[in-house]
Amino acid sequence: MNDRPAKAAGAGRADVGARPVPRSTGVPASAAVRYALVPVPVPRLSLHAVARRSGLHPDLVSRFVALGLVDAERDGAGRLSFGPTAPAVLARIQRLRSGLCLNYASIGLVLDLLDRISLLEAALRGRVTRSETPPWT
Repeated sequence: MNDRPAKAAGAGRADVGARPVPRSTGVPASAAVRYALVPVPVPRLSLHAVARRSGLHPDLVSRFVALGLVDAERDGAGRLSFGPTAPAVLARIQRLRSGLCLNYASIGLVLDLLDRISLLEAALRGRVTRSETPPWT
């Protein structure tokens, strides 16, 4: 039998990329800022992975890339690779197509307008709320 107490799940394992902050600096560990020395690569998805996650045929996903509805990059072998948000964008395209009966050319315009609206709403949320005094005009 082992006389040592059992460790909690995950105890004793160091977080990947995490380093302890030296205590000799006088800065509390909670206030210390950590900077990544090497940028963490964004995971890329293959054409078949995106098609499987979105429930679409790979040829249709390729057609959306050709129409400019979905962003993709080509690797050295010429295969398409997508960002992690591509399945959500494809789902949005499908909802617009089925819900509003739009063709694919107009879906590109609607997607651009929806992105613009979300940027404007974010800018409005970032502004200072109304003050108690009325405006001078």
